[in-house]
Amino acid sequence: MIKSFFGTKEYRLWAWGGLIFLFSITWLQVYLTVQINTWYGEFYNILQKADDIEAFWASMTKFTFLAIPYIFVAMGVFYFAQHYAFRWRQAITYYYIPLWEKCPSTIEGASQRIQQDTYEFAKSLESLGLGLFKAILTLIAFIPILWTLSEKITVDYLDGIDGSLVYIALITSIGGMLVSYVVGIKLPGIEYDNQKCEAAYRKQLVFSEDDKIYAKQETLFELFTGLKTNYFRMFNHYSYFSLWGNLYSQVMIILPYLIMAPSLFVGAATLGVITQTGNAFGKVNDSFSYLIDHWTDITKFLSVIKRLREFERLLLQGYKTV
Repeated sequence: MIKSFFGTKEYRLWAWGGLIFLFSITWLQVYLTVQINTWYGEFYNILQKADDIEAFWASMTKFTFLAIPYIFVAMGVFYFAQHYAFRWRQAITYYYIPLWEKCPSTIEGASQRIQQDTYEFAKSLESLGLGLFKAILTLIAFIPILWTLSEKITVDYLDGIDGSLVYIALITSIGGMLVSYVVGIKLPGIEYDNQKCEAAYRKQLVFSEDDKIYAKQETLFELFTGLKTNYFRMFNHYSYFSLWGNLYSQVMIILPYLIMAPSLFVGAATLGVITQTGNAFGKVNDSFSYLIDHWTDITKFLSVIKRLREFERLLLQGYKTV
């Protein structure tokens, strides 16, 4: 999966050059996010004073010159990442097919692994890998900002601790990840079993399409019943995780404002500081909580990796026997 893309001359430019380009343009996106966060503080202070219409329009103009580049940069990241992921899928596919052609043994779900699993691998790696890198950059950029803003916020029981809001974001994220691990621990195995059931069912349907002698109701219904059982089990576990994930996300939206409300009401912080701090807290917490927010995607990605690794092992074993 890795060597076929990064270790071959044919794809080396795309693999390494594209990776550097993606990292660079993602850094630019995070930089613009930091500038927009600074704008929040200035803009909401202007709204709170409500006495300078020229400053209001100047601030709106500044936002325009930040928002428009951000939109195009975000579009550029999305567009190039899709092409990058497809080139990776192409490299894996071109690596698998010659080995599969020479493999004398039959491998369960080979067609699905070459067609669907490589697609899922590339698509998931595009979104999860780039998202994780962006989360890391966001932490690097916003932790110092939130640390500084924490000095302007009065938090009960934490007044003597520098960067108190950073610690709150970190602690709540770690707690959330631990709960997510417990709630979603069975999901990777269920996803893997589900892919095997789908592959067996699809294989029988393909055989039946080519030759109706395979289209036996008893066999197809038995395979579908096994698929249904696994899906219902998966629905239950995803429901538990969805309940927890939605609860966590809603609490994290309101938490920073509950913490900062006393500072606003006693006049210790302006509306601009509150808004800027709330936005910075959200960025830091979202980055710390990246695994929580994408747990189901990571679960599916792990099941795909497991199937592709198994496929590679079987391919190489069969190839060596030729």
